This record gives sequence, structure tokens and C-alpha cells, in this order.
Amino acid sequence: MSAELLLSVDTLYLLGGILLLYLGAELLVDSASSLAVGYGIAPATVGVTVVAFSTTAPELFVSLVGGIGISSDIGLGNIIGSNIANLGLVLGTSALVQPLSVDSKLLWRHGPFMLAAAVLLVVLGSDGTLGQFDGAGMLALLAVFTGYMIYQSRSADDEVVPDEMQVESESGSVSARQLALLAGAGLCLLGGSIGLVQGGTGLLRSFGFDDLFIGITIIAFGTSLPELATSLVSSFRDEAEFSIGNVVGSNIYNVLAVIGLLAIVHPFSVKATVQTFHFPVMLAFTVGAMALMAIGRTVSRPGGIALVGAYGGFVYLLLP
Repeated sequence: MSAELLLSVDTLYLLGGILLLYLGAELLVDSASSLAVGYGIAPATVGVTVVAFSTTAPELFVSLVGGIGISSDIGLGNIIGSNIANLGLVLGTSALVQPLSVDSKLLWRHGPFMLAAAVLLVVLGSDGTLGQFDGAGMLALLAVFTGYMIYQSRSADDEVVPDEMQVESESGSVSARQLALLAGAGLCLLGGSIGLVQGGTGLLRSFGFDDLFIGITIIAFGTSLPELATSLVSSFRDEAEFSIGNVVGSNIYNVLAVIGLLAIVHPFSVKATVQTFHFPVMLAFTVGAMALMAIGRTVSRPGGIALVGAYGGFVYLLLP
């Protein structure tokens, strides 16, 4: 088989995987939300828990499939790259559409958890490994964060829930259609994960790139597309709180849920280059984005340019 044909097949796998991941995330949000409401969970609570976790499903599936089936570098690189892309590319691009007003409650309630998750990952990975004990610690913090979000959502009945977070509550029962959609979402996410990992890995390996670079760049970009799409739509609709909340929540779940589960199922090593370069960059983006949000309670267009430019510079530094 010719090299050109191999490249074309990998490209089709890559594009098909991204499409299936996006479709699976959309189906998961709708079906899981409807099921949760059918079991009597308040729509506002569903919005800040089920919906927030559903947008992280692509990262979860891809990291597990790539980390277990191919290389742990893809699983870890996907999360590091996705978190940096969320803050640099997603938040920055959303601010370019129009300046984002920052709700102080969102910043000071959820921002510390995002920073704590990033710091925890760096600290636990500083010995060169992420094992089952480390994963359990991350999941414990995730449980605290999720419980805190449920408490906040129930005590803030007067707050407006953005359109993307609203859930229909007309039906009080669970239908076979909802279960079928949930199963379909799982199949799309699994198929999309396999396609993205196989296609992206095959394509970039043919150009001589290693698995860590692949995970941080093309795989991370593919799994961040749902966050990019939803944040851009929210920005166009003047729902800045959801654009920012989407990024902050996704980064928290990426580390605590995805890396936590991956470390328990398949403990892995952390390369020295990750500890000395990628971890510090992730922390710098986290602190920098929080500083931009705190100053003036607005992410301005110049701030968006700075974030997108920083992300572009980060990708450029990764090139061999």
C-alpha cells in the first residue's frame, strides 16, 4: 500500500473520529440530562454536573483508549494539551468574538478548584509516576468539587441558567428512546476515540512526531472542539458566564476525572520533559487566565489576542 494511501486513510480516521466525538458529546448531553431529570434531579443541578461532565467525555474516552491501547504519553498529553487549548485557544477565541464579562462568584468559587487540580497534578506527577493512590486522591477532590457544585446550584435558585445548560423537565419518566440515545452516545464516543487516536497517531508518526507531541497537539485539539464550539456559541449569544464556566469546569474534570481514572486503571510514568516544561506551561496558562479574569472582571479582546498568541507560541515551541 502506498504512503499516500496510508496518509489518506489516517486522515479519514482522524476527521471521522473528530466528527463522532462531537456527535457523541452532543448526544450524551441530551440523553444523560433527560435521564437525570427523569429520575427527579433538578434541571439546574443537572446543568452544573451532568452537562459539565458530558463535555469532558471526549477527553475521557480518548485518554483511556490512547493511554491503555497505545501509549500513556497520549493519555497524559491529551489532558495537558486540552487544558492549555481550553485556556489559550477556546477562552481567547471567545474573547475575540466579544469581551467576556467575568462573574465574580464563578471566578472565586470555581477558579480555585481549577488551580488546585492543576497544582495537584504537578505535585503528584513530580516523582515521575501517577499511580492508583494518586488517582484516588484526584477522584476524592472531584467528589468534593461535584458535591460543592450541587450545593451551590441548589442554594442559587434565583440565578439564571444559560440556554446550553437548561434541561427540559416535562417528562417525569425514563423512555426507551433516552436509553437508546445514551447507548448511541457511548458508541459514538468510543468509535470517535478510536478514530481520532488511530488516525492522529498514524498521520503524525509518519512525519516523525512522538506520542507526547501527538497527544498534546492534534489529539488535544480534537477533544477540545466541543468546548470550542459551545463557548463560541455562548459568546455570540452574549452568555459570557457559560463560555468561561465551560472552560473552567472542563479543565477541572479533565484532570480530576480523566487522569484520576486513567491512573487507577493504568498507572503510568511522567517523563522528565513533562515535569520541566509541559507542567509549568499548564500552570502558567492557568494562573495567567485567572489573572486576566480577575483584572477588571473582563477578558478583553487584547486579552484574547494574548491568550491565542500564547497558545500559538506554545505549539511552535513543541515543534522539533
